[in-house]
Amino acid sequence: MPDSSSLLFAASHEWITRDSDIATIGISDHAQSELGEVVYLELPAVGTQVKAGERLAVIESVKAASDIYAPVDGEVVESNAAAASDTSLVNTSPYDQGWLCKIRVAEPSQLDSLLSESAYLAQLS
Repeated sequence: MPDSSSLLFAASHEWITRDSDIATIGISDHAQSELGEVVYLELPAVGTQVKAGERLAVIESVKAASDIYAPVDGEVVESNAAAASDTSLVNTSPYDQGWLCKIRVAEPSQLDSLLSESAYLAQLS
């Protein structure tokens, strides 16, 4: 699991952690808990250009289908094939093995508008 102090969150329940110009993105533990058992992931193709706030991926659970939104602008450099093959990773390990994709961040300043873990958790209650 990434160091929780390095995690940033979007109000729409995506998390992001950045290492140099590459950021890893997934959904929060809260989001996976609310969705229930994840049964399908539609992840973006490598090379896809994404914009903050726009659809990045689709996740389906036994309860619902939901869009996953890009927290920042960038280019997809990797999608998590393991999570697409074994969707239970999103439920059992949302911050580690259940990440969704990695993007090359286009505008690092966009990270400043995201929430710290404590601010994200506070908005849930």
